[in-house]
Amino acid sequence: MRFAGGGVRRTNSVNPLRGPRAAPAGVIDAAEKLYGALGRDYIFRVPTIADDMEAMLVERGYRFEGGSTVLHCDLSRHRMGSAAAADLSREMTPGWARDGKRISGWPDDEQAVFTDMIASIVVPKAFASVTMDGRIVAKAYGAISNGLLVLESVATDADYRKRGYGQRAVGTLLDWARDEGAEGACLQVLTDNQPARALYASLGFERELHSYHYRRKP
Repeated sequence: MRFAGGGVRRTNSVNPLRGPRAAPAGVIDAAEKLYGALGRDYIFRVPTIADDMEAMLVERGYRFEGGSTVLHCDLSRHRMGSAAAADLSREMTPGWARDGKRISGWPDDEQAVFTDMIASIVVPKAFASVTMDGRIVAKAYGAISNGLLVLESVATDADYRKRGYGQRAVGTLLDWARDEGAEGACLQVLTDNQPARALYASLGFERELHSYHYRRKP
């Protein structure tokens, strides 16, 4: 049961873990007690590979939202692109934080939560960015654990889209991860975001691992 604050559902929701899970009714009751005490919406993340609670959540009036798909790239088949590499840093620079906040449209409290979460990551991580006209216009970051690169926070400034800048940022992180010994990469994308899915397919994200959605009740 995660409650990091801010509006990111993944870090403010109930998520299933590996292994045996408790009876759905008891988990839902416990979660509602906790999140209610915190004054927050009740949010459950429901993956297709662990959807034990789906039927009971529907019965209790939880509404569907936020369908996403997890994609995988085999880095042994990844080839460096011909485009210029993005800038790469092993830490989040002030410029990446500032322009990343602008590109993502986050308010100050969301940015503060994001910065705290980044600071808690102790495995190898890197931040890619593409700068045009004196400011960052595309960005992404990734962290490597157990030979797998997890990509997050991929975004491009609305005024600079469809120019390959997002592809450069992600591609540079894939190159970095392969050099670090990672064997694969994964990311999450909104299931119905076809332009983003086409971008990731061009970079080798061809395998769908699973999908998930959220169930929310105010």
